Amino acid sequence: QVQLVESGGGLVQAGGSLRLSCTASRRAFTSYDMGWFRQAPGKEREFVAAINWSGESTYNDDSVKGRFTISRDNAKSTVDLQMNSLKPDDTAVYYCAAKATDFSGSYSLRREYDYWGQGTQVTVSS
Repeated sequence: QVQLVESGGGLVQAGGSLRLSCTASRRAFTSYDMGWFRQAPGKEREFVAAINWSGESTYNDDSVKGRFTISRDNAKSTVDLQMNSLKPDDTAVYYCAAKATDFSGSYSLRREYDYWGQGTQVTVSS
């Protein structure tokens, strides 16, 4: 069982930045690939970014490429999402998720992830 706790959400103006952090409870953090998803009101939860167990490979949705950066610190069991040049369309609840490393090269599907955090609200005003 892995418990995930997100932090760092809030209200920011368009063009601003926020940094989300997710802390995992389990010591075997390197057994998991990590992802960030988001869900806006009335919409499906969608993939944002992912990072493999070692941190050597990252994956971003096209909507956030060049603006968001995912990183992890395995010593601290944390995964961060640095969000720059925020837009009102980025407004959503952001979720951290973990999936057991399977070397499949697939990271964007919700069903692949075994554990989820409770979410943190990000609101971008225009």
